[in-house]
Amino acid sequence: MVQETGYFFFFFCFFLTCLPVFGSEATPVSQSAAKGSATILIYHRFNEDRYPSTNVSVAQFREQLTYLKANDYQVLPLAVLFQFLAEKRPLPDKAVVITIDDGYKSVYQHAWPLLKSFGYPFTIFVYVQATDHRHWDYMTWEQVRELQAAGVDFQSHGYGHHRFGSKPPEMKEEEYRQWIETDFAKSATIMEHELGVRPRFLAVPYGEYNRTVIEAAKAVGFDAVFSQDPGSISSQSNIYSLPREPILGVDWSKMDHFVKVLERVDLPITDMVPGIVRLQNQTPPEFSARLFYPDRYLPGTLGIYVSELGWQQATVEGDRVRIANTKPLMRRLNRVAVSGKEETSGRTAIRFWLLVNEKSLEKPEN
Repeated sequence: MVQETGYFFFFFCFFLTCLPVFGSEATPVSQSAAKGSATILIYHRFNEDRYPSTNVSVAQFREQLTYLKANDYQVLPLAVLFQFLAEKRPLPDKAVVITIDDGYKSVYQHAWPLLKSFGYPFTIFVYVQATDHRHWDYMTWEQVRELQAAGVDFQSHGYGHHRFGSKPPEMKEEEYRQWIETDFAKSATIMEHELGVRPRFLAVPYGEYNRTVIEAAKAVGFDAVFSQDPGSISSQSNIYSLPREPILGVDWSKMDHFVKVLERVDLPITDMVPGIVRLQNQTPPEFSARLFYPDRYLPGTLGIYVSELGWQQATVEGDRVRIANTKPLMRRLNRVAVSGKEETSGRTAIRFWLLVNEKSLEKPEN
């Protein structure tokens, strides 16, 4: 079962991302400004007050769905959004996808009736071991099949819900890769047996990934991989590292936060330094990335964020943004982001990626 404390690091990092873009004031964005951008939302529990960090109340959820309807957002099936990305087609205006991780019973009891009343499609990423072992807090396969028959989409959240981002020290590299592949393949095989359809998409447990995790997902045959990095979707998004915005907890289930994440857009980048790696050097000499559209952002607003270092204004050299670094990274996980403010729309643009520090003394939580 997912430990509630396992989300603390993510929430802390995400809290910092709510700060204004470096060198600019936060600016309200008109609803018409969000063309060609999509937001994938993550939910977990509904009306479960004993789990405050992953819960959203039914009243809040209803308010959010009402907001989407009133403001003409297009709530798309996940497979439809994927097709736009796979074909490199421009995204629909104001597109939203609703995903729910783990498959708790409160989804069946509270979320599904509400989503059904709005007519909104959604995807549940199943923690397969918990469902297969009939854990009391999770939906049964019978309930999953009932929702599937009603049109709900089910995809994989892995079998054992491990923190795959860090290699266990006792494992060799090939054993590590095989451990991940075996877990992902087991989840897909069981889901195909129970539901008659093999899952196409994977949400990595705890949102922890590196190149080995992504390559293992590809080897098993998943068409796309979803993280828990904040951010929006554009036609330049990497289908094997797609961000999702969490809506949960005390602060991140409020309407002002909900509206804020809908109004953000993707900041397309490539050639990140360091890349999506398990760090061997605890003191990377720089953090940088190449911008697809360097002229899109207001001068002075481009910044780089690292969890342990905070936000810093970036230097811009042609199409590359960078900050120099002399400080060692001590945490096991750091999220890095490039952000800026679009000149024409005033929108906040942001793109995150994850670094795993293999030399950190911090141990992964269960």
